Amino acid sequence: MNLRNHVQLIGNLGSDPRIYVLKNNVKVAKFSVATTEFFGSKGKETTQWFTVVAWNKVAEVVEKKCSKGTEVVILGKLRNNNYTDKRGLKRYDMEIHVQDIICRNRVNKAS
Repeated sequence: MNLRNHVQLIGNLGSDPRIYVLKNNVKVAKFSVATTEFFGSKGKETTQWFTVVAWNKVAEVVEKKCSKGTEVVILGKLRNNNYTDKRGLKRYDMEIHVQDIICRNRVNKAS
């Protein structure tokens, strides 16, 4: 059996992406994506937030085409991180590392 780390996510950017250029000229885009689900007979809503990271050419696409509120379709993989904070406590977080992205800006039409 060939198991893979694969994520598909559709959501909206919660803020403009932060763009970084590393010393070796590698471009990185970091941003948050919100997904909303409705469930139950009364349509209760729940929102989940995900930290997303894009590298190199994908980061360039994010920089040019994505901004706060943009709907995105993301294909990627999960990456677990751990670190020690300033107080010496072990911390854990999870990010989605983007392999492909589609940025769809919404068009508001006057009714």
